[in-house]
Amino acid sequence: MSTSKFDEGRLMAILLAPVVSEKATMAAEKSNAVTFKVMRDATKPEIKAAVELLFNVEVTGVSVVNIKGKVKRSARGVGRRNNVRIAYVGLKKGQEIHFDEEVK
Repeated sequence: MSTSKFDEGRLMAILLAPVVSEKATMAAEKSNAVTFKVMRDATKPEIKAAVELLFNVEVTGVSVVNIKGKVKRSARGVGRRNNVRIAYVGLKKGQEIHFDEEVK
């Protein structure tokens, strides 16, 4: 699938942040997958195109999880955390994304 089908400005905004957690690290080691926090209305083809455009890698598959925000209580009353959409992006064998490198 080529990235020309999608608006390049939207593709640049789809990926919000990489997820750095124990579960994300295990997914990266086990199945060569990178985990991103993405926009709530992002589709799998858009996520694939955005990763291929931004990081110049080949994506084998995308899995998406919607996580509902928890209800939390404090002295001021009841609040709620934001809902989150997380994408597990599988990369071709031998390819990887390093977030600690400086972008040129």
